[in-house]
Amino acid sequence: MRYNQKNLLGLEELSSGEIELILDTADNFKEVSERAIKKVPALRGITIANLFYEPSTRTKMSFELAEKRLSADIVNFSKATSSVKKGESLRDTAENIEAMKVDIVVMRHGSSGAHRFLSEFLDASIVNAGDGQHEHPTQALLDMLTLRQRWGTLKGKKVTIIGDIMHSRVARSNIWGLTRMGAEVTVCGPPTMMPPEVENMGDGGVKIEYDLRKAVADADAINILRIQLERQKNKLFPSLREYFAVFGVSSEILKDAKNDCIVMHPGPMNRGVEISQRVADGEQAVILPQVTNGVAVRMAVLFLIAGGRSGEAKIEKK
Repeated sequence: MRYNQKNLLGLEELSSGEIELILDTADNFKEVSERAIKKVPALRGITIANLFYEPSTRTKMSFELAEKRLSADIVNFSKATSSVKKGESLRDTAENIEAMKVDIVVMRHGSSGAHRFLSEFLDASIVNAGDGQHEHPTQALLDMLTLRQRWGTLKGKKVTIIGDIMHSRVARSNIWGLTRMGAEVTVCGPPTMMPPEVENMGDGGVKIEYDLRKAVADADAINILRIQLERQKNKLFPSLREYFAVFGVSSEILKDAKNDCIVMHPGPMNRGVEISQRVADGEQAVILPQVTNGVAVRMAVLFLIAGGRSGEAKIEKK
């Protein structure tokens, strides 16, 4: 089966079959990272530009590793040392990079919709590595891959997303992806951090719960979000200490959850704010496996967008 989309702008526009294709391909690619020589020739001859207009550690490094393991040629753009500092527009920057015969642009940008805007001008494929408060599709895909590896299916499973829903592109992509794959999603957080009409997001909508203990009670997995103070124009809660007291996930809170409830976090974590030290390092946490799966998911996305078929992802060792 071939991926028929030119870009990956968000999960809202993908079908359940396309999401499943990416997850299946990522499962095949995961083995490459466990080889002695972590490299396959799948994207030899393909040039990828990484445009990160916002700071990033995990996502940027994960994309770079994925590209190198697929043998792509890569070029990295840094806003701090670019012509953006001289007033160059996003469109001009991207079109000049494309003129150097780049095939795929991986971009993170602080403005929601920046990727869709660029897609109207570029012939190169665009992969969304996070746009403002809109979507972070590859993070949601690696979250779903991690859950599917544990359960075998997402259908009928209950996932609770906790924290700063308002400013979270991770939450939005997870809501679209999980509900499309048949999971039930509950969101929990302060009313001041709950976006308008959040209950209508996703396929069939989501449930809102403001009581943290009730929100975790029947969840098969909880996904804890970082408090994004840098995106808050006004103070949305009294103090970090009070936030942790009401919405922080601690060992005490986990006592109200199922014994096999999975704990997730997209990182970076604010320990002692949205998650306690013991929960972050506890047996129920799959936070580091999420990071590992991120490389496989990004390999799958880049491979499929470049025209690969899912059955070709099992590439023989060199």
